[in-house]
Amino acid sequence: MTDRALAVVRAGALTTVQDRGRRGHAHLGVPRSGALDGPAAALANRLAGNSADAAVLETTLSGCAVRPRSPVTAAVTGAPCPVTVDGRPAAWGAPVRVPAGAVLDVGAAVRGVRSYLAVLGGVAVEPVLGSRSTDLLSGLGPAPLVDGAVLPLGPEDGRRGVPVDAAPQPGPADTLVLRVTLGPRDGWFEPATVREFLSRAYLVSAASNRVGLRTEGRGLRRARAGELASEGMVLGAVQVPPDGRPVVFLHDHPTTGGYPVVGVVRAADLPAAAQAVPGTPVRFVPVRRR
Repeated sequence: MTDRALAVVRAGALTTVQDRGRRGHAHLGVPRSGALDGPAAALANRLAGNSADAAVLETTLSGCAVRPRSPVTAAVTGAPCPVTVDGRPAAWGAPVRVPAGAVLDVGAAVRGVRSYLAVLGGVAVEPVLGSRSTDLLSGLGPAPLVDGAVLPLGPEDGRRGVPVDAAPQPGPADTLVLRVTLGPRDGWFEPATVREFLSRAYLVSAASNRVGLRTEGRGLRRARAGELASEGMVLGAVQVPPDGRPVVFLHDHPTTGGYPVVGVVRAADLPAAAQAVPGTPVRFVPVRRR
């Protein structure tokens, strides 16, 4: 039988297995997880010939390198980066055939933060609560990759997506614009500071991660003292901790929290947040509730 697996040669700064996430378990305290840049992960799967729900590898800044034990078709999308096969340049954003035993190297991001590596058949680690995603907050799913780890792959004759040779991909924006609906706790802040929140630019903090995009800049000033009782948190919630600097909750966010939420970012804008490097200007633009 063909050995369908990837051996990890270089794990990179943080590489995790991600699919479309484990939705519907917030009442159990389990975040959805899943690829932070969902469109990029879906495109990688399409290029590799997978269905959209196949598990991929999500790299962070420094990429990763793997060695397939059998010939595979792979594709890399997301943050633009150099791709090589045994040291020879290969295509980014297009299917690549990798021989058995060759090293597929996904290099450091040239722009953006997270690249996605899909392999035909998908990464076939054991699902937990219906998903193969790594959840860094709760610890569910497979651990982040380490050098020497071996990842099983699904069969190449599984269900495939629509074949495509290449597809256009948007690059990371110079300024991150996030549409936000105010509430439910915007009344906890001074009206003037809320107006500032919606008119001035923040900067993406280097402390950002899969839990949340943290910002740097002048903090929001409270209009009232005290703390909230813990309440449910949703994807895209803009929570304001005691330092007043907004945090946009991403896919591994806690499902409850006690700091006030000044607004909620539209889900469609969050993939761009996943690609915003530290120092990127961030603007919050108000939109009405739909």
